[in-house]
Amino acid sequence: MARRQKIWITRAQPGADVTAERVRAMGHDAVVAPLLEVRLLPEATVDLRGVVALAFTSANGVRAFADKSGERALTVFAVGAATALAARKAGFKSVLSADGDVLALAEGIAARRNELRGVVLHPGAFDLAGDLVGALEKHRVEARRLTLYETVPIEPDDATAEVLCRSDVALLHSARAAEALAGVLKRHPAPHMRALGLSKAVVQPLGRIATGGKIYPPFPLEAALLNLIDRRS
Repeated sequence: MARRQKIWITRAQPGADVTAERVRAMGHDAVVAPLLEVRLLPEATVDLRGVVALAFTSANGVRAFADKSGERALTVFAVGAATALAARKAGFKSVLSADGDVLALAEGIAARRNELRGVVLHPGAFDLAGDLVGALEKHRVEARRLTLYETVPIEPDDATAEVLCRSDVALLHSARAAEALAGVLKRHPAPHMRALGLSKAVVQPLGRIATGGKIYPPFPLEAALLNLIDRRS
């Protein structure tokens, strides 16, 4: 039987609670302590003139768009399974998942560019992990960004950080969370704690910071990420 471990969930809410449920179902202790907070931009407006499809690179982007617009008839291109699920839960009927990264999403959209006679709108954060619009333009697909929210780092106080850094594993769903974790670990070293990230790009901000391992799955899916918890090699 796998050893019971203390797993630090670093992702923003509401996704953190969903991940925690999955971790507990695996028999581990989940500690929900997000290093990021999602803040909607109240002044943002949605302009759908000329838009023929939506492209989302995160579930937060889906939720932010759904909060601002009642449009659900447009085709949705999602970066992965979790984002696609969020789109379906929001009420979108036509949802296609790239099951990869931003470049895979761009390639998937480009493969259907003959069907897209208009603009692909990318609703997302102020600071995006990848340049989807730029990648689409290289594929000759007309696209534009729509900034709906920002992700703000949450800095735990010293006492909280000391406790969190005794975790066996820190789960990372984004490079922004890894950047925040790097800041925490510079002040509170935890060379025993493994950092499990959704992809290679996610763990890169940890750089040379000592950890028990910086590991990512072959596919950027949460199920694959969680499978790494019990894998020690």
